[in-house]
Amino acid sequence: MTQLIDARTSQNASLANSIAIPILVINTPQLFGQIGLVTTAGIGANPRVQFKGTVTVQLPLALAGITITIVRGTVSTDPVIYSATSTFNLSVLAPQVITFSADDFNPPITPQLTYTAFVSSNLLGTVRVGPENFDGVLYSD
Repeated sequence: MTQLIDARTSQNASLANSIAIPILVINTPQLFGQIGLVTTAGIGANPRVQFKGTVTVQLPLALAGITITIVRGTVSTDPVIYSATSTFNLSVLAPQVITFSADDFNPPITPQLTYTAFVSSNLLGTVRVGPENFDGVLYSD
């Protein structure tokens, strides 16, 4: 039977247009969420973590690619468990909401599993405007 081990939320910005954080260096990850999932001594077989999240960006009037990356750890060079890029065309004027879901199957069981979510852009002029959130749930059998 599946059991819930831990669940955490990182809520960086709850409302639309509640922040204005420019991405100042192209293709350089900016942290937007981090969670630590506590494991227990009696964790069962087949541990897995399920993630979901949202990032909202205002784009410059140019072809822009936004990349979301999740790592197991705290820095962008730690093991990547998920990465996806969305490309937006020139006619996009309103803020763009990017949602994602990801999984990490059979992570190494340590007292705490830390996951960090990053966003990057391939174009200057991109601004993070909110909302932003990152959630994770650890299950086992």
